[in-house]
Amino acid sequence: MQQSTTEAGKLQLGQAGPKSQELVKRKEKVVAPACTSLAPFMIAESRGTVVRDVDGNEYLDFTGGWGCLVVGHTHPKVVQAIRTQSEKYVHTDFSVIAYEPYIALAERLVQYAPGERPKRVAFFNSGAEAVENAVKIARYHTKRRAVVVFEGAFHGRTLLTMTMTHKASPYKAHFGPFAPDVYRVPFPNPYRTPLSFAEWETHLKALVAPDEIAAVVVEPIQGEGGFVVPTPEFLPKLREFCSQHGIVLVADEVQTGVGRTGTFFASEQFGIEPDLICLGKSLASGLPLSGVLGVAEVMDSVPDSAIGGTYVGNPIACAAGLAVLDVIEGERLLERARALGEKLEARFRAFQEEFPLVGDVRGLGAMRALELVKDRETKEPASEETAHIIQSALRRGVILAKAGLYGNVLRMLLPLVIADEELQRGLDVIEAALAEISSS
Repeated sequence: MQQSTTEAGKLQLGQAGPKSQELVKRKEKVVAPACTSLAPFMIAESRGTVVRDVDGNEYLDFTGGWGCLVVGHTHPKVVQAIRTQSEKYVHTDFSVIAYEPYIALAERLVQYAPGERPKRVAFFNSGAEAVENAVKIARYHTKRRAVVVFEGAFHGRTLLTMTMTHKASPYKAHFGPFAPDVYRVPFPNPYRTPLSFAEWETHLKALVAPDEIAAVVVEPIQGEGGFVVPTPEFLPKLREFCSQHGIVLVADEVQTGVGRTGTFFASEQFGIEPDLICLGKSLASGLPLSGVLGVAEVMDSVPDSAIGGTYVGNPIACAAGLAVLDVIEGERLLERARALGEKLEARFRAFQEEFPLVGDVRGLGAMRALELVKDRETKEPASEETAHIIQSALRRGVILAKAGLYGNVLRMLLPLVIADEELQRGLDVIEAALAEISSS
């Protein structure tokens, strides 16, 4: 790993070098102060899992652009697809002049959809837009208003999706009033709240009658909430419950989808067919593209022009999405995600045995996490220790992300194209950071 040095010969890893500092000064003059960055340095270029900053330092990116880069930074096939499409046409607005990349990507995604019912696709820009439009579709289809969401959920930052998101700070504090008819229920977290489905149903019915619910929106594995995998029986029983009461089941797979968990959709691993699936993040390798993939019966109920937007399904982003699917299939990245998951699980279990700080190890495929606690009996969140580990890893050349309501979860969003040697190096850094904080 390349490391530049200051004139005094000290490593700059984890710090802003001279060129980054100059850019930071420019940023502070014109960029809103709320727009901060995890890394203190500025990027110059990136390939695969490696990011190089403007001062020449290299880092392993285990955040994958907050989960947008299952095929890695600037994959050659994605870059070529963007270049080729940009030379043809950049924009028309699909509602004015339609184009083939939109249709082709929809055709490909339908083939990945779980279940046998016919499917339709509509594209949008962001994950939040996909979730918000899924709610609109569900409400129009059912002619109901209530939306059920979960503790620990993250669905976006628009008014509706901010309301649906659980964590107050920094996402909701002082941004109210919020959207009406959103009801929050517990999430069956095996580590902290392992409630049965009957208990969950009791919670729900105390809040809202099932025949008033348009949609239940659930992340098959919670992302920002801490990579929480629900108890095995929960999602199948939730599917039955929604079918029984005429409720649209919406799976928010913005973070879990596009292969991260070892299947294209995480829903597949629970044996369920959601009515609507929300996609985003890695769908176009970081370009603004999201979508709602749903059963035709529900999607077809929405009338002409009731959903859409000026930039939705941009042709360049759709071309990138097609290239992403080519890479996933050609490089067998679903298998790679499962193999990475096995390696992460084994190493994380070893961490758990060695460091009392590691309270829980969980995840599916390459979507793995460590929950850190001050005490395994009380499960008091080790928030400060988690922040220290992230900074320690930065100084060692690895960019890590945290999650959870208390910021005490280390989550892996690494590109699926990561080399074994890079994975080993990154895990060694995490181990060193855990050892450092455990001995302090």
